[in-house]
Amino acid sequence: MQPSDTQPTAEQIATMHQQWQQFIGAIASQAKLVNVSRLGFEGTVIKSDQSTKNKFFVESGVFVSGNLTMKAETIEQVIDTAKLCPVLFSGGTVEVRPTIPMN
Repeated sequence: MQPSDTQPTAEQIATMHQQWQQFIGAIASQAKLVNVSRLGFEGTVIKSDQSTKNKFFVESGVFVSGNLTMKAETIEQVIDTAKLCPVLFSGGTVEVRPTIPMN
């Protein structure tokens, strides 16, 4: 998601909340929702040389603002679901990846 200099109106925020509730609710109603979380706007980046920066990671103006884990039979099912993600309506992007169990 790219940071924006403009603040949404109260009406836009209410609409976004409703879109997110519908999106997450649709996944949950199919018993496919595993986890969903938003990330805070404070963070620390730690590099291999142990140096730290007190900010979250931004690359080319893009940063991760949250994640959602869902169950699916195929990655294509997840991609189809992700195409309905509300962040896309405001110019954001979605990255889809499989998880790898740590057994």
